[in-house]
Amino acid sequence: MRKVLAVATAATVLSGLLTACSDPALNSGLGPADPSSPAGGTAAPSGTTGTAGATGTAGRIAWGPCTDVRGPNGQVPAKPDATLRCGSLRVPLDYAKPDGETLDIAMIRIPATDQARRIGSLVFNFGGPGASGVDTMAQAAKAFASLNTRYDLVSFDPRGVERSSGVRCDGEQVMDRYTSMNTIAVTQADWDRQERIIKDFAAACERTSGKILPYVGTVNAARDMDRMREALGEPKLNYFGISYGTQLGAVYATEFPKNVGRFVLDAPLDPSVSMNRRTVVQSAGFQHAYDDFLKDCIKGPGRCDIGADRTIANKNVEKFMGDVEDKPLKVGSRELTQGLANTGVAAALYSKLTWPLLEQGLNMAFSDDGRLLLSLADNYNGRLPDGSYTTLMSSFPAISCADTAERPDLAQLKRTQREALKVSPLFGSAGMGLICSSWPVKGSNQARKVDAAGSAPIVVIGGTGDPATPYEWAPKLTEQLGTGVLVTYKGEGHGAYISGDQCVKKVTDKYLLEGEVPAKGTTCAAS
Repeated sequence: MRKVLAVATAATVLSGLLTACSDPALNSGLGPADPSSPAGGTAAPSGTTGTAGATGTAGRIAWGPCTDVRGPNGQVPAKPDATLRCGSLRVPLDYAKPDGETLDIAMIRIPATDQARRIGSLVFNFGGPGASGVDTMAQAAKAFASLNTRYDLVSFDPRGVERSSGVRCDGEQVMDRYTSMNTIAVTQADWDRQERIIKDFAAACERTSGKILPYVGTVNAARDMDRMREALGEPKLNYFGISYGTQLGAVYATEFPKNVGRFVLDAPLDPSVSMNRRTVVQSAGFQHAYDDFLKDCIKGPGRCDIGADRTIANKNVEKFMGDVEDKPLKVGSRELTQGLANTGVAAALYSKLTWPLLEQGLNMAFSDDGRLLLSLADNYNGRLPDGSYTTLMSSFPAISCADTAERPDLAQLKRTQREALKVSPLFGSAGMGLICSSWPVKGSNQARKVDAAGSAPIVVIGGTGDPATPYEWAPKLTEQLGTGVLVTYKGEGHGAYISGDQCVKKVTDKYLLEGEVPAKGTTCAAS
């Protein structure tokens, strides 16, 4: 039996690993965890902020101590980190009315450690859409220590996320029902049940956060980033985007090509793909990662706890998923549904480092102990120990549905599920279209059209074993940008830089710190 981590450490480990690699829609529209502010209450009204630190005025950031930044366990440390500085920047709620109502964008900064050689600010978006950049930067800063020598590391909660008028959807009961929903509909009654749950969820989001919903989305977030660039005093924006952060970076480069400095887009999306295609490709990506996990489990030291060979292990997983679909597994006062079990499995596939957790979690679940799988799912969903939620699961559909005009009907949703199930019986589903078809705000396709002609070179890094943003999207985004330079990482996991691969780190650091653009065709074999 391989060495595994204790159940109590699951949430902490996953928080540290996954907050830096949030992804777009997986199956029913989930995104990995980002422990930050608790759910509850309403979106912050225009012109106010919930962030720690001082409140800035239009065009100015007032920096102060960070007092509400959350750690991997979802709790605010008793003693704040004195190296962190927090503040906010006031921006228009509606850019069509620049002198109208405003909202405050929460920001965080970690000053460069070598001030004598400081280059400037490096702005991060860690993904989602919907991950809190404020909390993630505080948790993930050590992974970017080499860049922090010469850059101030800066991140933010995009509009509609956490402290920046975060989208909320009533409270815990609504969120629990939504996140525990089973992912596959077989009968018409199943489809009707999913539709009721999602319509109730969407209506709750409109009740609680209706004022902000029409103004979230990637195009407005890109405009906010240019206001940040000005407020930071930077002639060009230096930027590091991961997963959804690559789409945000690509849209920024399209809107403001002359303001592009040194840009890295790691684990890229193809913003042009349809909902149908995105669901099918991502289902295949997670299936590929799951198959690699099974191979690794069987060949690992000792025996694989979930089956003597790949076929048996897979059958055991499929049987368990079928069992909890019919009869959820009791975990204290809660239940591990098929939807939550599926989420727990997917969460542990984001990094090879968490595969032992997945083996342990499945082995426990086969013996009617669902604690670890539920912990993995809670972390992925942003459910905090007290039962409250971060805004990730509510910000995610708000931004995703704002970024597309697609609103598929039931026939289209059924076709998508059939196609997805063919490539992945475990992860196939109807995808984000199920949510957007009931969303109360119309979307736009503007964020799906990318062309950075006239910008400086943009480095795009794609991983061949990335489950959430499959490699095929990397060359496609590179081509659409027009100024993109592709770097290929032949390794597992979502996000190449945070994998710890030394080749990727060297190539990226040389570009960001020294301005050395990677040669065409640069490839890094997993170390």
